[in-house]
Amino acid sequence: MNLSIRPIANHELPALLELYGHMHANDDPLPDEATVRQVWDALLTDPKLHVLVAEGNDALLASCILVIVPNLTRGARPYGLIENVVTHRDYRRQGIGTWLLQHALDLAWAQRCYKVMLLTGRKDEGVFRFYEGVGFQRGVKTGFIAYPPEK
Repeated sequence: MNLSIRPIANHELPALLELYGHMHANDDPLPDEATVRQVWDALLTDPKLHVLVAEGNDALLASCILVIVPNLTRGARPYGLIENVVTHRDYRRQGIGTWLLQHALDLAWAQRCYKVMLLTGRKDEGVFRFYEGVGFQRGVKTGFIAYPPEK
């Protein structure tokens, strides 16, 4: 299989949304098309946001988002956040996700990030070992998440 890692293209929104279906069995429904397009345009035009994809067999096989956050500590070096890591279920355990995340880390290091953080909602040890295999360390910090109150 000929595999490439690259930034996503503007016309690939439908393919990305289809790939996201492999991340969560039940996700919140998307808002109206105009709102989705506004978010999509923001993702594509903000130089601090990087939507990366692994493409093979003329399809998107994996994706993640790397956010570069400006920072005034650590010598004013930025830090990175990785979110929405997903690999198509038919292509898992083939090294595609590892290669994608290594590419994201290389991009962060090239932008002088002093660290990159990633949270996962998954609880199984295999997922933890996957992230550790890419270079992430668990137990270094404690993550907390706040959600807006339900109305």
